[in-house]
Formats: sequence, C-alpha cells, structure tokens
Amino acid sequence: MRQHAVLITVLFALVVTLVSVSVVFWEFYKLNKQQYIDQIFTKHAIITQIYREHQQRQSSNIMLEANLAVYHLHIEKDKDTQKDVLHEGIVLQSKDFKAINNSYLYIKKNFYTQKVVEDMRATMIQHKKEIYFYIQSRTGSVLIQDEELKPYRYWSIAYTYMTIILIISISYFLILQKLRPLIRLRRKIAQFGNGNMDISFKMEGSDEIALIANELEATRHKITNILESRTLFLRNIMHELKTPIAKGTIATQMLDTQKQRDRFSSIFGRLEDLVTEFALIEEVTSLHDKRDFKEYRLVDIIDGAIDMAMVERISVSVNVEASMKVFANYRLYTTAIKNMIDNGIKYSPDAHVKIVIINNELCFESKGERLKHPLKYYIEPFTKENPSKNSFGLGLYLVDSILKVHDEVLAHEYDNGINRFIFAKAI
Repeated sequence: MRQHAVLITVLFALVVTLVSVSVVFWEFYKLNKQQYIDQIFTKHAIITQIYREHQQRQSSNIMLEANLAVYHLHIEKDKDTQKDVLHEGIVLQSKDFKAINNSYLYIKKNFYTQKVVEDMRATMIQHKKEIYFYIQSRTGSVLIQDEELKPYRYWSIAYTYMTIILIISISYFLILQKLRPLIRLRRKIAQFGNGNMDISFKMEGSDEIALIANELEATRHKITNILESRTLFLRNIMHELKTPIAKGTIATQMLDTQKQRDRFSSIFGRLEDLVTEFALIEEVTSLHDKRDFKEYRLVDIIDGAIDMAMVERISVSVNVEASMKVFANYRLYTTAIKNMIDNGIKYSPDAHVKIVIINNELCFESKGERLKHPLKYYIEPFTKENPSKNSFGLGLYLVDSILKVHDEVLAHEYDNGINRFIFAKAI
C-alpha cells in the first residue's frame, strides 16, 4: 500500500470527486423535476374553473369539451384507458381545495343566492409519456388529458452530468499518465539501491519528473565515478603495501638473531593481516549486487569458517540442524562466522564457543564478563576491549558490514555469565 500511496491518493480523490458531483447532480435533478411539476400543476386552476362552471350552469358536455379544447385539453372517455391511467399512472402531485358554487333559489316570489361549499381534489397523473388531470368532486369526476404538457425530461441534465464526468475522468487519466514516469523512476531507484549501477534514469521531456530523473542520472554518474576512483585507489594502495610487506618478510630471515626474526615476522604478519582485512572491507562496502548470493546449508558455511579460523574442533560446539539453509555470499558469510569464532575464543576464559540456533537466528555463545560498553561501541572500526589482545579492532566492524549486506544485523545479549552474539534479521 505504501509503495502506491500517490496512486491510491489520486484514485481516492477521483472517487470522492465523482461521488460528490453525482450527489450534487442527483439533488439538482430532484429539485429541477419538482419545480417543473409545480409549474405545470398550476394548470389545474384553469381546468377546475372550467369544470366548476360546467357544473354550476349544467351546460352540455359538448360545451365543456369545447371550453377545454381551447387550452388543448380533452376528456378521456374510454373506460379501459381511464382504468389504466388511474391504476398504473404515476401521481405527480395532488391538491385538495374548497370550491364555492352559487345557486339561485325562488322562495315566495323572491330570488335568493345560495352559496354551497364543495370539497374538490385535483390530481396530476403521468401515464405513458402523457399528462392527465383527474378532477374529483362530490357530484362527479372527470379525467382530462393535456395535449401540450409532457413529462419531465432529464436528458439535458444527464447530458451535462455525463459531460462533466467525462471531463473529470479524462483529467484524472491525464494525471495518472503523468504519474507513470514517476512509478518507473521509483522502480529504477530501487534497482539502483539494490546494486544495479548500470541503470539509467535519463528521461525525455521538460516537466518536473523529467528534470528530477535527469538530475538523478547526473548524480548516478558522479557516484559511479567516485566509486570507481575509490575502488581503484584502495586496490592500488593495497597492492603497493603488499610489495614492501613481502620484501620485509623475506629480509627478516636475514637478521642475525631468532628473537629479532620473530619480532619482525610478527610485525609484517600483522601488517599483512591488516591489509587483508582492509581488502575484505573494501569488497563488502563496494558490493553492489547479489549475483554471487546462493543458497547454502548453514552447517557447511560453519565448517568452512572453523577451517578458516584454524582452531581445534573441540574449541567450537555446533548445534545446528543440517536442514537449515541461508541465502548468502559464501566467502563473506564464512568470514563473518570465522570472526565471531575468533572473537569468542579470544575473549572467553575457557577458549570455547558454542554455535546454536535460537528463534531461527544464528547465535554465538561464550563465557565471559558483561561488555563494558554498548554493542554499537564495538562495531566501530579500530575499537577493541583489551588493547593487549592481538587484533586491530576490525573484527566486529567487518561482521556488522557483512551482515548488513545480507539484510541482517549483529545483536548482543548477556545471560548468566554468557555473552551471546546474534545474527538477527534486519527489521
């Protein structure tokens, strides 16, 4: 999810926008439709007026139809059609009201006007794209079709809605198209971080993403040149150092006394070990990919490390299942385990190291005192607990560097007189 946070955010914004526009248009559609119905329903006043006058005057139906025809209205007389309209039609609006009818009475040679209040109801009905008015009163009812009025048409609003939705969708599609180079750029950066130094960030265009990609390409060239220069420099230095060390070792044998020969041999031997460790550190720090990584049985790597350490087998106890495997660079991982064996034997009073698996993590246990400093202190280069020990303080630093290449970290815990160093998985 986090890897596609920008894409998810854009899609979320698109969904929110579409939903919001749809809700607004739906509310506008309902409001506009209701206003249209209210507007055309006002015609019921004319219809009821004509129908009321017809009742008061008791005029003929022909006269009623003629008056209605003036306003493009006609009475629906077909019984089946009336039944369909009244039962299947959609009631758009209805209104109850009082109608006052005036009638004249003759009582004892005098005329009197009688006002009769009558309940009436006007109902507007939609049926098969036609508009009907159904007038009901105490004395009768009539169904009248309006030839002019048509049901509400939503095509104009639907067209506007679809146009806006299309514009929004195209806009977000263009945004996503603009983000595609950013996704490709992220993948290339990940490949570069995994050691593919030949990856190219170059991108055509003049937008912000292209400018960033081209700046990364220029930075990649600088980093590559610096790494190549550094590697060439270190290798030349180590090569130039090994030549005088070799000459000095040979010249040592020409010294007069054995004591002098042993002293100088020890000095040149330590210098050679230091150059070897520097070479290994340079290899670890310049490792750009994992093409040399393969799956090995852990017991095979441990056996190789014991042979490399040149210690007695009784000095190392191994309690690791033969089925356990590790994906690693064989030489580097063997060197890391060898350094841990050397470190445990060197600083343990009984010169013994136990290698075990605890919680699927490789552990090195040895007796000894609690470390005086946090582990971070000891994994710094040229740091050692006891200056009298025959080391350069690069052992744990080299182990930590190798483990980082293998996506692991070096951890430590102290338990009842036991120092336990752990090859833990990096979080």
